[in-house]
Amino acid sequence: MIDVNLTGAWHTAKAAIPHLKDRGRGGSIIFINSTGGLTGVENIGHYVAAKHGLVGLMRSLALELASDRIRVNSVHPGSVDTDMIQNEATYAIFAPDLHEGARNRESLAVRFQSANALPIPWMEPRDISNAVLWLASEESRNMTGVALPVDAGQMAK
Repeated sequence: MIDVNLTGAWHTAKAAIPHLKDRGRGGSIIFINSTGGLTGVENIGHYVAAKHGLVGLMRSLALELASDRIRVNSVHPGSVDTDMIQNEATYAIFAPDLHEGARNRESLAVRFQSANALPIPWMEPRDISNAVLWLASEESRNMTGVALPVDAGQMAK
């Protein structure tokens, strides 16, 4: 878990940084994280630990690279309607009280929606893409070291 979610991000950033510096025009590094990087979550401590580490990496790189005008931020999706959420293994983590035959998209939608302030069970992938595009754009040119939740208000609850 740490290899993929933290070490992989570290190696990717370290490979990109020299190129961004050589260009001399600044740039933007955006890590895809999770709301699990901002809070604790039962039953997935290994995932949460890796994602918290990624927040620390993002903030440290934001400070290290600011003088080169390289911004470093992270996007923290809540539940997104992808195969990562829509599968029996994930359903079992978030609804262990339901027997296997009762765990499905419809029954889990109610549980996922209850975690959000907005009345939706999960985000669409484009919601995350739009946040990444905005952070990569000049519209966010003075933002660095920001952990941006895209979570239907989950972190506000």
